[in-house]
Amino acid sequence: MDRYRVKPGSRVDLSQQDPNDKSAFPGGKREGRQQLLELNQRLEELQELLYAEHKQKVLIVLQAMDTGGKDGTIRHVFEGVNPQGVRVASFKKPTPEELDHDFLWRVYKQVPARGEIVIFNRSHYEDVLVVRVHGLAPKDLWSKRYDHINDFERILADQGTTILKFFLHIDIHEQKERLQARLDEPKKHWKFNPQDLEERKLWPKYIAAYEDAISKTSTDWAPWYVVPANRKWYRNLVVGTVIVETLQALNMRYPEPGFDPTAIHIE
Repeated sequence: MDRYRVKPGSRVDLSQQDPNDKSAFPGGKREGRQQLLELNQRLEELQELLYAEHKQKVLIVLQAMDTGGKDGTIRHVFEGVNPQGVRVASFKKPTPEELDHDFLWRVYKQVPARGEIVIFNRSHYEDVLVVRVHGLAPKDLWSKRYDHINDFERILADQGTTILKFFLHIDIHEQKERLQARLDEPKKHWKFNPQDLEERKLWPKYIAAYEDAISKTSTDWAPWYVVPANRKWYRNLVVGTVIVETLQALNMRYPEPGFDPTAIHIE
């Protein structure tokens, strides 16, 4: 999966990243779905081990353009995983109380505890994306936030948090098809927001904002992965593989019991 990991200090050009790429898993959709089932099972085992060991923490950040598949990624990658010890935090428009504090105030409250996996569905990166694109803060303010984000994530990492950040990369043509599907299918009407069409007009500005954010904040302690996401099965497989391989590398162990199990006899 290193092919999708953004090296610290490198400059990201999303026009050179193919959202249709499937080179890591060329077997196709049917084989990919089978591989994902195997990953689900392994992830379930690793999540239980993480929870039982109760030492380490995992933060997963998902960012994407509208219709990029954040919800679908969570649903499919974590399918079958025990919800105990796994939590999703979504970051919508800030409340008046949140706006009265610094931009990371509401984020600190959602970071994982020991033994926990937390998934950010959108995140603190909205403050260098939406805020930048819509001019909600002056440049001399939001431009400093890249360093603030790196420092914040470094603090989390130093305190035992493993951080993985995924940008689910689709192209503008795929977004059109997904938006149209929401209009064509009555059961998906609730997912359609006419405002998405206004946001779509800002595509170039969002791409530029994402390129800067990813380039400036992909670090050794909190790497970004640019995931080809036009094919949903491939997106899920890439994200699931990165998470499983990362958890396996933590060398977790079940805690030793504070008693001798062989000395206990249940009548």
